[in-house]
Amino acid sequence: MIERLREAAPELEPPPAASRYVDTVRRHAYRVTDDDVAELQRHGLSEDEIFELTVATAVRAGLERLDIGLRVLE
Repeated sequence: MIERLREAAPELEPPPAASRYVDTVRRHAYRVTDDDVAELQRHGLSEDEIFELTVATAVRAGLERLDIGLRVLE
């Protein structure tokens, strides 16, 4: 199942307007606000694009943390 997640959430190159948002999702997802989403919409991203970007970023961050934890256990 983990490999299927890796395939489903590839590394994405976010649009320049979304780089700060992606960094926030990756490092501190609980800090994302409605204003952050509205800012992306002002830059032309649709709700679907923002959702996909958010999910892919969060899954990627989770997989990175999983890999780190598994290395520690070796």
